[in-house]
Amino acid sequence: MTGETTGLATPQWCVAPAPVPYAEALAEMERHVDRMAHATGAAAQERIWLLEHPPVVTAGTSAEGEDLIDPARFPVVQAGRGGRFTYHGPGQRVIYPMLDLGARGRDVRRFVHGLESWVIASLADLGIEAFTSEAGTGIWVSQAGGVAKIGAIGVRVRRWISFHGVAVNVSTDLSHYAAIIPCGISGHGVARLVDHSPGASMHDLDSALANNLPAFLSGLSDNFSTVTKMLEAGGNCG
Repeated sequence: MTGETTGLATPQWCVAPAPVPYAEALAEMERHVDRMAHATGAAAQERIWLLEHPPVVTAGTSAEGEDLIDPARFPVVQAGRGGRFTYHGPGQRVIYPMLDLGARGRDVRRFVHGLESWVIASLADLGIEAFTSEAGTGIWVSQAGGVAKIGAIGVRVRRWISFHGVAVNVSTDLSHYAAIIPCGISGHGVARLVDHSPGASMHDLDSALANNLPAFLSGLSDNFSTVTKMLEAGGNCG
């Protein structure tokens, strides 16, 4: 794919080969954001980090104690991102885009909308009709009983560098969500990819995300029309 660019290199595409404890991932995000803010060259390159976490409940800056139904079931970690309580665990694809929004339009609303659209387009490639909903933040699908959340969003921006991001349920044990009121939204269920696209895998989602990455990045700024398409979805970063 060719076209005009801002001159930014394509972000590193990093896929963790094994689950990463949440506290370790948070510390690494903090370090990389600091590198991006103060360094130049490869050490400061933008990064899209795909991973899974061992079971954990994370608390955003708006978390309310009454939303934590079973506080002893899983470790609870203060995340520092926006939003309320959410659950992370095996079978869930977590996507942490660490992007230079200062060079990509300085529009946080557009960034969040872009994240939603990126995941929705990727799920569509797997035959899943997903959408945003007045039911609350995140990415939703229709199923028996009404709409259910398949993807949660919680971001933070420091010095115009984004971190945290999106969590999409692929084959997640949905019973684990009984420990919380997810994102403070009651009255609606949670969903997972394998129930809406039987046979689809984590790798399939990763490939769809890579294929839709150029459109996501191009939408962040009116001055950024395209990027080089990802050649593969399996790179690791040290």
